[in-house]
Amino acid sequence: MAGLTFSRRSLVLASGAALATGATGLLVPARASGLAPTQSMRGGSNNYRAGAPIVDRIGGGGFWMTGTVRRAGDGAPLPGQRIQIWAHTTEGHERDPQSHGATLTDANGEFRLEMPQIVPAFGQPHGHLAYDSGEFETVFLRPIMASSKDKTLAAHFVLQPA
Repeated sequence: MAGLTFSRRSLVLASGAALATGATGLLVPARASGLAPTQSMRGGSNNYRAGAPIVDRIGGGGFWMTGTVRRAGDGAPLPGQRIQIWAHTTEGHERDPQSHGATLTDANGEFRLEMPQIVPAFGQPHGHLAYDSGEFETVFLRPIMASSKDKTLAAHFVLQPA
């Protein structure tokens, strides 16, 4: 095996490059910084029911509402956060109590709740989601589906401490 030889010049250049890289922060793992909080959407709070129960599933299922919950600023996942979900579905209108339910985020800040197929209301297939637990500012979302035939809908929250 051939031995490695360094000239004074290559050693100085390598040291300078390492110092410059460290000064830029490139040696530190990447982190989200300055992640802006999610703003409530217009119409998101329509037919909201405070205190909707935590459920395993809404109705007969067949459709999945999914998403994530993260903290504003650093983007850290927020486990154990309550997300309320409701929609106009094949089994009921978004104002019906049986069309509402809540779930909690897992250790990775992710949530999933099965519910009946969402159908168009006022011409748009959409869901409603709310974070309303008090530790962070309340946020209402109203994401619209690309097609009423979709079987999933995702919504993502970035929460600002209250």
